[in-house]
Amino acid sequence: MPVIQLEHLSKKYAIYQRSWDKLREILHLCKGPLHREFWALQDITFSVEQGQTLGVIGQNGSGKSTLLQILAGIMRQSRGNCQVNGKVSALLELGSGFNPEFTGRENVFMNGAILGMDKQQMQRRFEAIARFAEIGSFMDQPVKTYSSGMFMRLAFAVAVNVDPDILLVDEALAVGDLIFQHRCMHRMNHLRASGKTTVLVTHDLAAVTKFCDRALLLDGGYLLEDGPPDKVVQKYRALMFERERRYGSFDGTEKGSGEGTIVRSGKQVEPVRSIPNIDHRFGSGAARILGVELFDEKERPTREVWSGRAAVVRISVEFLQEVARPILGYTMRDRLGIDISACNTNYEGAILPAARKGQIYTSDFEIRMPYMASGSYSIAPAVADGDLVKHDMCDWIDNALVFSLVSGELIYGMLKLDVEVHNYVSDGAESAA
Repeated sequence: MPVIQLEHLSKKYAIYQRSWDKLREILHLCKGPLHREFWALQDITFSVEQGQTLGVIGQNGSGKSTLLQILAGIMRQSRGNCQVNGKVSALLELGSGFNPEFTGRENVFMNGAILGMDKQQMQRRFEAIARFAEIGSFMDQPVKTYSSGMFMRLAFAVAVNVDPDILLVDEALAVGDLIFQHRCMHRMNHLRASGKTTVLVTHDLAAVTKFCDRALLLDGGYLLEDGPPDKVVQKYRALMFERERRYGSFDGTEKGSGEGTIVRSGKQVEPVRSIPNIDHRFGSGAARILGVELFDEKERPTREVWSGRAAVVRISVEFLQEVARPILGYTMRDRLGIDISACNTNYEGAILPAARKGQIYTSDFEIRMPYMASGSYSIAPAVADGDLVKHDMCDWIDNALVFSLVSGELIYGMLKLDVEVHNYVSDGAESAA
């Protein structure tokens, strides 16, 4: 049985232009309604199984926080059903759940009482909460004197130490320092391993891809996508590119000149015309990627490259209409869909000239492969019209080419850094003297 079950859930807000209009409407001192309706969520249906980690992503104003507040029981839906089975611990926006006039200690026990825990149960957990929060003597100071970082340390410490069945986390973690963020993710991984259910609302796409079993994409109050995190994140990226195209307001600064040049070497380079894989494709259609290929250091097509050796990513594009400021590039990701690196012609100062309809451009990106962990990686090629910041995406293909990176060395973690080690030996007796 699902621990969270939503069926056709909707949430409506009444928006008043002036603060006293609501009172006038309640007292019938007006001829008609003085408010307009705003639907923050519309017809949302999904379920979450026990032990699942669900990521919720979307642009600001898409309804993510409203959804979490309904799951936490802070507000009621306007339509539909919401059933949550289990003890819920929620870490929502800064300030929620704590009384600023109470001390940190008093707020810990108050939150425990709200979750149905008696004083003795909270006393047994208090030491672990205080140790995790690391706010020292401020535990006995009013919460209103806390910095945002101290506040979140305490709020998270309470949320994860009251043995919840379901943990709801909003984007509140973004205000913490780096040590705090690492500690939080470690603790959430522990809860995940112990079979707890987590719903995480965040703009951190890497965290969604790596941490979550499943993801939802909300847009304008509607559930736009529900599925594997990598697929949902790809859909969200497409939405973000479209938003950049419409609302971008900054000029990109490239390394090269504005006119653009094409370098023609003595060798002939044939355009590549094959795309090994297409998981997701989007763009305006002003240009179309013809092909993408990976070559080894001997200029042979390959699907296996070695750390520390040269490789070339070749991308060929056909322009279906005139494009004033073409940009060719790619993004490299690991198997979890986390961005490892990205590059394009403008970023490297190899500015391309305006393209005419029917022209084909081919760009070679020569790479010295980094010393990274062996595994599979993907190339997502793209062509755009504009500059580094404000551009119209003409064509983008996710996971167009998947290759294996082989390392001849033992690598711990994701990559090997360039490190020099210096060892020093001192005599113990002399040091003591």
